[in-house]
Amino acid sequence: MRCSPTLSLRSTGSKFWISNGNIIKIMCGIVGYVGTQKAVPIILEGLKRLEYRGYDSAGLAVYGGDDQLEVRRAKGKLRNLEDAIRLSPVDGSFGIGHTRWATHGRPTEENAHPHRDCHGNIVVVHNGIVENYLALKRQLQAEGHEFKTETDTEIIAHLVEKHFKGNLEDAVRTAVKQLTGVFALAVISRWADGFSSNCGLTISRVMDLIGQLR
Repeated sequence: MRCSPTLSLRSTGSKFWISNGNIIKIMCGIVGYVGTQKAVPIILEGLKRLEYRGYDSAGLAVYGGDDQLEVRRAKGKLRNLEDAIRLSPVDGSFGIGHTRWATHGRPTEENAHPHRDCHGNIVVVHNGIVENYLALKRQLQAEGHEFKTETDTEIIAHLVEKHFKGNLEDAVRTAVKQLTGVFALAVISRWADGFSSNCGLTISRVMDLIGQLR
């Protein structure tokens, strides 16, 4: 998609596309941004546009200049997330954000999205329900994976970690085939496919392929 230099908004079904020389994707509680501008203000603006849906927590993850994925989360309203970011600033050129209604796990900061794998290399935001998450969680725990939340979403990050062999898209495709339920998700990684130079393509493709798979 070629983006115009002026801010615009249009609706395509349940998705919104905002361009400002770059691209932001919004779908069912999930926001993703890839571009040359600072990601955090754009992701927060996308989350504000989703507040009408209702939510009990919010969070975001961005790829920072230190080659790390930085995560900020907060229980309650989006202003609490903004306060958390003011207290511990973070930014980068791409990232994902999420507003959550609790389904599995209490509405706490710990259970707020995004969720990470064992080493913080893979980050996931997710909307919907993974019906077979308990069986998958027990299997992953037996394989040595350690979980920090009560959510079904966290198992997705660990599944992607398990199947990652150098290509994030392939790992997501393999992981999704093991999930039962109806859902949408976005996944980013700090080192997939030469991520420093190819991150935008990877995020955009992964966000697109989820729509194709479900």
